[in-house]
Amino acid sequence: MSKLNEYIIDYKLIQDLNVQDLKTLKILPLKKFDFYTLIAICEESNLSSLNSIYTTPIKTIKVNKNDILLHLNEFEPRYKIFDLAKSSVTSSLNQSYIDKFFEYLLEFAIGKNASDIHFEALDDALVIKYRIDGILLQFFKFDLDFYPIVSSVIKLFSKLDITQKRIPMNGRFTKEINTHKYDFRVSVMPTICGESIVIRILTKNSVEKNLKDLGLDTQTLETIKTKMTYSQGMILITGPTGSGKTTTLYSLLKHLSTQSKKIITIEDPVEYKLPNIQQVAINNDIGLTFSKILKNILRQDPDVLMIGEIRDKESLDVAIQASLTGHLVLATLHTNDAISTINRLLDLQAEPYLIASTLKTIISQRLVLKLCDFCKVKSETKFYENYGCPKCNLTGYKDRVVISELFVVDEIVSSMISKQKDINEIISYCKSKGFNTLFENGLQKVHEGLTCKKEIYRATRY
Repeated sequence: MSKLNEYIIDYKLIQDLNVQDLKTLKILPLKKFDFYTLIAICEESNLSSLNSIYTTPIKTIKVNKNDILLHLNEFEPRYKIFDLAKSSVTSSLNQSYIDKFFEYLLEFAIGKNASDIHFEALDDALVIKYRIDGILLQFFKFDLDFYPIVSSVIKLFSKLDITQKRIPMNGRFTKEINTHKYDFRVSVMPTICGESIVIRILTKNSVEKNLKDLGLDTQTLETIKTKMTYSQGMILITGPTGSGKTTTLYSLLKHLSTQSKKIITIEDPVEYKLPNIQQVAINNDIGLTFSKILKNILRQDPDVLMIGEIRDKESLDVAIQASLTGHLVLATLHTNDAISTINRLLDLQAEPYLIASTLKTIISQRLVLKLCDFCKVKSETKFYENYGCPKCNLTGYKDRVVISELFVVDEIVSSMISKQKDINEIISYCKSKGFNTLFENGLQKVHEGLTCKKEIYRATRY
């Protein structure tokens, strides 16, 4: 079976026909050559009707049915983007067309709830992908001669040097889409085929979430709220990149934010402005390094300190020192689960007794795909199944839900850490107190009909 992503689709061929008829037949015209027309079919295609549509020779490739339906369901916006791209290359008024193309591409991405847009120059084509709910999906493929035009317009919007193609560059821009202002962060990276350009779409969804909106279970939520009332100690949020740690951090900060508290954050970079919070952005170009900020931040008399990431011994030492001297410290750490965080802190050469006296809570989390509410149905096994619909790009999933585990450091756990007890002994004790792993919390989400077992296995397999 072929992959539709391997072909550059000429949407003009689709416009010349009846889209509804193509959906019924489950066929997708791809490209017209000198002696034949290339058409994508699937196992359910009605091939007997092809002769009534095409009088010239045809050649077929077999692809997934959903790939055909996805392109036909989204024909109008896809054709508009295709037509603007083609006009950008062929018309003498290409600047006008490329500006419209770029605006409509952003609008389409926002409508799809994409978090990133990827532009990848290949040997013979330009590929455009959207990251939706953490999954990278290819949406467009153009001839390579369109790549320099796209690259230039993105750099112009981002105030980057359009003549420079050999070094990494970073920029950002703001644009109004459908009466709403959006911020976009741009990263340009040279590759052997040209450039890879990634545009991050910065929405306020992360900073607008309250603790109750995170999807945590009631007991976990109440425990976190209690720990947040402490005047000192460390609360760590762990998980891999893309597990929602920043969203959780912002929700915690929003919960803590009052006029009577001095809250300072160290971020690289600051993506969203938080009210009543002093945010410091790392800027290595002027010497405002992570290290320099850490050395001076406690002189600012903060009540709460948020460190974007504990990345080395120095940042951990500052976090521990701040915790010991009457500050509540929030930070993230890259670990597989909550329990392994203790070993990670020891690997960073923290003294066991200091970990024991400062560490209060560890929240480990993952984001898993949520079953699409529009097409999920309950099966005979009492679990939900997903079939795919236009609302979820025929994937069966729409949005994401968090699974988490909460590790609370009480007096007994603190004593175990200080005495460097075996990690299995600590796990055994926590289990006796009702500790649930990521996998167990995930299974609960499966029983609630929010996700499926396959997603839980994927997210917790490490």
